[in-house]
Amino acid sequence: MPESVYQTVELIGTSKESWEEAAKNAIKTARKNYSDLRVATIKELDMTIEGELPSTFRARMIVSYKVHI
Repeated sequence: MPESVYQTVELIGTSKESWEEAAKNAIKTARKNYSDLRVATIKELDMTIEGELPSTFRARMIVSYKVHI
C-alpha cells in the first residue's frame, strides 16, 4: 500500500454566533477549494468586541488535506 502525502493550509473562520460556528464556516468554505480534508487543528480563538458584547468570533486553524498525485 503506498504512503499518503498531506498538505496544510491555514484558515480563519468567522461567525456572529460562536467559535464552533466560525470553525464550521471555515471548513465549509474550504471544501469548495480543497478536496479530501482530513484534520483541523485549532491554533487560536479570538473575538472582536463592540460596546460590551462580543461582535465576531474567529477561529484560526491549520487544516490538512490529502494530496492526490
